[in-house]
Amino acid sequence: MSQQKSCFALDAERFGDLIGVLKDLGYVVYGPVERDGAIVCDLIDSVEQIPKGLSDVQMPGSYRLVKRDDGRYFGYVVGPQSPKYVLRPSQHLLFKVRKDGKTMLPQPDVKKIAFVGLRSCDLKAIEILDKILLQGPYVDNTYAALRKGALFIAVNCTEPGNNCFCTSMNTGPFAQSGYDICITELLNDGNHVFILDVITDKGAEVVNRLGCRNATDEELSAVSRLMEEAKNKIKKKLNVENIKDDLYKNLEHPHWNEISNRCLACGNCTLVCPTCFCTSVFDKTSLSLDMAERWEVWDSCFSIDYSYIHGGSIRQSIMSRYRQWLMHKLATWVDQFGTFGCVGCGRCITWCPVGIDIVEEANKVRG
Repeated sequence: MSQQKSCFALDAERFGDLIGVLKDLGYVVYGPVERDGAIVCDLIDSVEQIPKGLSDVQMPGSYRLVKRDDGRYFGYVVGPQSPKYVLRPSQHLLFKVRKDGKTMLPQPDVKKIAFVGLRSCDLKAIEILDKILLQGPYVDNTYAALRKGALFIAVNCTEPGNNCFCTSMNTGPFAQSGYDICITELLNDGNHVFILDVITDKGAEVVNRLGCRNATDEELSAVSRLMEEAKNKIKKKLNVENIKDDLYKNLEHPHWNEISNRCLACGNCTLVCPTCFCTSVFDKTSLSLDMAERWEVWDSCFSIDYSYIHGGSIRQSIMSRYRQWLMHKLATWVDQFGTFGCVGCGRCITWCPVGIDIVEEANKVRG
């Protein structure tokens, strides 16, 4: 890794060259794409697929895209899909067993992945998943294969959303680490340029092929100003000082029951969360009965069957399942992994059908 940061400038009309260079280097490129009224993470072949002139309006239980009056590429924040959708597929084959007893392990489709447009909260989420899936006693081989060699091109958030609280979790709105290249989009008085902050050799290889000019002092000052303004735009706050101990002290707080009267136990919050990692397995057998397969699939602690052991499920009520989820994010995760399981992206607030707000609920439970 390069020890010294370097900042370059890429004019917006040449932004498509970035995608071309990534493909020339053998990367499969994922980036933001507009689909079904939302910004999602999907394969991209050209810059034309990246949304332009769009913003998103997010509130508890509400998400919609609106047109902008400029040509900004990254005028929105996070959509329902995080990089977890790519690095940890929602289902994958673990192994096959033939009737004669022979076991076959699938060969992972090893490919170099480049992500374009990651936000700082998602970079932190990847760091958390690395700690759990790569650095623990049991390595997730599928995640490891997809994660190896991945290139991360981040985008600094200059217009945070209503549900963002990354400043409370110290995860944004600007990228601090975990990226190869970080983009800040400058658009003022018809001057549209991307400032590229390069901190790794992999990132430098991409930028060198682009032939970018050095960023000017005025452009770097504009970046600093936008970052300071972005921090001040974030209004949702969660005081994390002593929050773990406060939550432990309030396991029987009456507000847990009030939450459960609204919660549908649908699991949306766990599906959109960039750090939730719970899975289950299922087996299926061929009709000829000569082959069996074992698959791993995403699961959710909101499912009553998730806590099933011999004799029944431990967490029968919705209250107990919601409490398990929130406590894990803000308390027990710290005991397990030394960090919070929440990165302040606000997805669970936006995509909850009834608009339950983890920040408001945690504050109320703490009293």
